[in-house]
Amino acid sequence: MQINYPVKVQVIKSKGRPVRLYVGLPMALAVAINLEPGEEVQWELDSRKQLHLLRPNLKEQNKK
Repeated sequence: MQINYPVKVQVIKSKGRPVRLYVGLPMALAVAINLEPGEEVQWELDSRKQLHLLRPNLKEQNKK
């Protein structure tokens, strides 16, 4: 089952700083993958249409 969570890209303009883009992560997705506040993540560019969110410091848990 695939579930989609549409989000809009927002712009952040701060005086004296370059314009930045912000993409929020829906809480339902964060909960589904047990994402913790402050956790480091990385974007991996697969194509112009697809990005992957990577969690380089995630310690895999053995499932029984």
